[in-house]
Amino acid sequence: MENDKNLKILIVDDLQSMRSTVRSILKQIGFTHISEAGDGLQALSQLKKSKHDLLITDWNMPNMDGISLIRMIRGDADLKDLLVLMVTAEADKEHVVQAIKVGISDYIVKPFTADTLQAKIEKIFSHKSSEQ
Repeated sequence: MENDKNLKILIVDDLQSMRSTVRSILKQIGFTHISEAGDGLQALSQLKKSKHDLLITDWNMPNMDGISLIRMIRGDADLKDLLVLMVTAEADKEHVVQAIKVGISDYIVKPFTADTLQAKIEKIFSHKSSEQ
């Protein structure tokens, strides 16, 4: 991550309270370019309008769930390399395996702490920079 706090992050969750919690943690960590979407359809629209560096998405949402959103992103030439962190209450092994198969960068089970979120974001970006 190289302490790049100018990264653009999109939070996708149907619960406003969860989006607010994640936004608050991101601000504590030092991120300032944060946008939100209430479901996968809204997120896809925002991602197509402007470049983002990280997507933090829930699994269970109306209109388009997180897995469908990730499939759409991975199938889009302009979005396919977007880093994706899934934050969900779905903790069983089958869900984790399914999420990995569609191409998530990492996974956090709710509830989580600020330290956990920060560690996962740092891990995702350090892994990406080691690939380049």
